[in-house]
Amino acid sequence: MKGFGFLSFGHYGPGRGSQTVTAKDSLQQAIELSVEADRIGVNGAYFRVHHFATQQSAPFPLLSAIAARTKHIEVGTGVIDLRYENPLYLAEETASLDLISDGRLALGMSRGSPETALRGYESFGYTGSEDPRGGDIARQKFELFLRAIDGEGVAPADPRMTGQNGLLRVEPHAPGLRQRIWWGSGSRDTAEWAGTMGVNMMSSTLLTEDAGVPFHELQAEQIQRYRVAWTAAGHAGTPRVSVSRSVFPIMNDLDRRYFGRSDADQVGMIDGFRSTFGKTYAGEPDQLVQELRNDSAVMSADTLMLTIPTQLGVEYNMHVLSAFAEHVAPELGWQPNTAGRVEGYPIA
Repeated sequence: MKGFGFLSFGHYGPGRGSQTVTAKDSLQQAIELSVEADRIGVNGAYFRVHHFATQQSAPFPLLSAIAARTKHIEVGTGVIDLRYENPLYLAEETASLDLISDGRLALGMSRGSPETALRGYESFGYTGSEDPRGGDIARQKFELFLRAIDGEGVAPADPRMTGQNGLLRVEPHAPGLRQRIWWGSGSRDTAEWAGTMGVNMMSSTLLTEDAGVPFHELQAEQIQRYRVAWTAAGHAGTPRVSVSRSVFPIMNDLDRRYFGRSDADQVGMIDGFRSTFGKTYAGEPDQLVQELRNDSAVMSADTLMLTIPTQLGVEYNMHVLSAFAEHVAPELGWQPNTAGRVEGYPIA
């Protein structure tokens, strides 16, 4: 592990102890938290995207606001649901954000996760999928999106306006943007696909398969397969890999009341797949250091995303991030954001 950031689901709504009652609360606190996290050296601020739910749904205004108020922290998503997106408009937004942030982008995207709406992307006007989960249209859109951000011509020029024939590229264009695009992989097969496509890989606390081994071992195999596929496809450079975990240093009685102690991996059904869910880590800092060192996926990835309880407010979440930064992360190889941008591990 080289860097760490926080991953927010952006929940809001009334409830016991909630400090994000409204969408405005959630958005403004996300900006405030990112500014404070940037100040203490946290490497990334990442946000889940869910439609038709009381969570973050339109990430670009939020990420642009964060980028404008910070200096070092990476801004991104984990992940955008491509089933809901126009790939060419998405390419315009992504390039604009990359330029605003001076290349501090880590934009994760994928087919998306189970949602509250029944095929909600069809309500956005995206129909024609032959896959009940919409995976086919997500991949088709991703391929067009990559062509667009790479600067390929995608729209025929009007000779009356341009004085020439040919294809026009999407503007603005952000050089090297593909290096900052990530695919959210939920299985070993999709990890291999991401490596073949030549993009970075995000892997969460859920894999939609069960191989009868501990979650971290299955995820470490996923990472290895991704890197093998990257090399086999002939891509240059060192790709990046992130994993997410729920990690809570127990520093006081309040932490203990909220999170208690570490639990175990779980196996269950989600979206029709028998899936493996990673454990929650909670304990004294020395205990967390040892447990995370033994987590083969955490130690294989360059970036660790910490899922945070955003409804507990900025002050408490900064307490969690500060405790991790001071007492745990340095023992795992962490370098603060002032040391430069995180780079991937070289592939042997």
